[in-house]
Amino acid sequence: MTITEVEQILECFRNSCLQPLVNSLVNSAVRYSRLRVDWYLADMESRQAVDQERTIAHNAFISACDILSRNMKEAGENISWRIQIGSDRKSIGDFACLLHAAIGIKAR
Repeated sequence: MTITEVEQILECFRNSCLQPLVNSLVNSAVRYSRLRVDWYLADMESRQAVDQERTIAHNAFISACDILSRNMKEAGENISWRIQIGSDRKSIGDFACLLHAAIGIKAR
């Protein structure tokens, strides 16, 4: 997935009538991506301490994606973004990081 594709997904999110769920997904993405970076920068001993929290945050982000897409579908909104990110855990985690980066870039 490219940053341009993520920016298009962000535009879809901005147009959603489900902003509380969008905000929940974005907050989950930021939390998970921060923990992913913390894990990467940590030494081996510290990584073990971060592992469980990172997994919990990853699961929460996946749930936020599923909840938003399910509610968007019920509201008749476009959910092609959910199909695009797929079901592979690594790809979904990458999406969280790209989403965080895209928002950071847009905030400049």
